[in-house]
Amino acid sequence: MALRRVAVPLLALLVLAGALSAAPPPVVAFLGDSLTAGLGLPSTEAFPARVGEALEAKGRPIRVVNGGVSGDTTAGGLRRVDWLLKQKPAVVVVWLGANDGLRGFPVEETERNLREIVKKAKESGAKVLLCGMLIPTNYGPEYRTRFSALFPRVAKEEGTAFSPFPLKDVAGRPELNFPDGIHPNEEGQRLVAAAVLKDLLPLLP
Repeated sequence: MALRRVAVPLLALLVLAGALSAAPPPVVAFLGDSLTAGLGLPSTEAFPARVGEALEAKGRPIRVVNGGVSGDTTAGGLRRVDWLLKQKPAVVVVWLGANDGLRGFPVEETERNLREIVKKAKESGAKVLLCGMLIPTNYGPEYRTRFSALFPRVAKEEGTAFSPFPLKDVAGRPELNFPDGIHPNEEGQRLVAAAVLKDLLPLLP
């Protein structure tokens, strides 16, 4: 029995070829503490998920890996970064140090850990966005100044992008935070996402 030759429209072939060749969205990994984890909120409302939503709306989808762990320090982040890098991220957003500062850890220790995290991420082939942090004034002007200065210094010397203080429009505003005055609520997370997104966009492939 003779086989019938079925004509396939050229447009359908082009669509199929495009679908097969389309690259998966780049992975953006977020390494952080409770601010990144979105303490008090579902993970879908934490700022990494909001960043992903905003990029989807712009036609630049990413796969978000939220590596935020409540209470974590830069030392904890350094221990976890190898696992995170197994996800093959194109960009790693590092926002750690708040708990170091609140616990009064030596600035040199925090800086050393951040440098090691950044170096590991860069060696994996990922670009890095380092986020800065401030601590309350009651920790004393000397410690507070030294602490805040370490983040831009690490970013500059390690050659990474820098987001100075993603909480700049949120910190100190009760209506944007939970009653603890530290962790952003849903609207606060949206503002944090907007601050991070501005500095993340130039790093995306």
